[in-house]
Amino acid sequence: MRDHRPSKYLICKRVEVELRGDESLEELWRMHREASREFAELWEKVKEGAGLEGFPKPNTSLLDLKARIASRLLEQCCFCERRCGVNRAAGERGFCRLDSVSRVSTWFHHFGEEAPLVPSGTIFFTSCNFRCQFCQNWDISTDPLNGVEVDAKKLAAIASTLRREGCRNVNYVGGEPTPHLHVILESLKYMEVNVPILWNSNMYCSLEAMELLKDVVDIWLPDFKYFNDSCAERLSKAPRYLEVVKRNHLIAHESGDVIVRHLVLPNHLDCCTKPLLEWLASNLPRALVNVMAQYRPEHVVAREPARFPDIARRPTRQEMEEAYATARRLGIVFEPVS
Repeated sequence: MRDHRPSKYLICKRVEVELRGDESLEELWRMHREASREFAELWEKVKEGAGLEGFPKPNTSLLDLKARIASRLLEQCCFCERRCGVNRAAGERGFCRLDSVSRVSTWFHHFGEEAPLVPSGTIFFTSCNFRCQFCQNWDISTDPLNGVEVDAKKLAAIASTLRREGCRNVNYVGGEPTPHLHVILESLKYMEVNVPILWNSNMYCSLEAMELLKDVVDIWLPDFKYFNDSCAERLSKAPRYLEVVKRNHLIAHESGDVIVRHLVLPNHLDCCTKPLLEWLASNLPRALVNVMAQYRPEHVVAREPARFPDIARRPTRQEMEEAYATARRLGIVFEPVS
């Protein structure tokens, strides 16, 4: 965040890939695997102090390849683990209710993010692939047509301006950024500013999306809500939640810096918070963890509290102290970011 080394997406631009234009998706993925290995080698050199000046910039790069694959995946969309399979490129819409057009609700210098990240250049995309009954950004996540339409060049201009204005990172959030993956990757082709890319997500990404993201995301800000599928299905309409989100947290931890967010829900310490913190301590030892006390009844829960009696109130001081004590006992670093 202090320009000491180049962002990962800039490194991707130095990995040469030859694209003809008629490759099958299978061939594109084979090329991606090879180029990703070359990226890993170059990234290690950069971490050891090498600059990019000695590496020529090719006509087509790993970043171009990633954007090409994302564009192809959009034709049978599998950006998230709902795997709707609709042709969003042709105007069809799946669970996220988005076609190929991306919209941004707002963007600004965010001073309410975790302390090491602020001011964060936050870009709020519309819509979501979850249906959280307590969503605090429900006005953005439930209305895919709010905000303004952005193409790759406009999104690149927004992100570059935020950095030039002093933001420490570009923070893709929402709603949820995952349905907008194709535009985000394409936009990076039009950026040259050295800025860390931050992925602020519910982490319900597909494995294909994670493969495309892991070489460009510098800082992961994943949301880990639940530690069982029953709570995830009832409160966010997210099947197979634990399997998917655990897998993606492990990939993030292997490929960049991580600050995990866990929103403590009232009455969910035993089923979610405590086992979740146990798993993080064992599996993501480098991660910082924001143990969040900000829950309040919103959206559907606020309108129909009788349907959700377990989360129809804020967490008590005792519940939060118990969550903090668990994190402290496990040796989790949480206080600087909570």
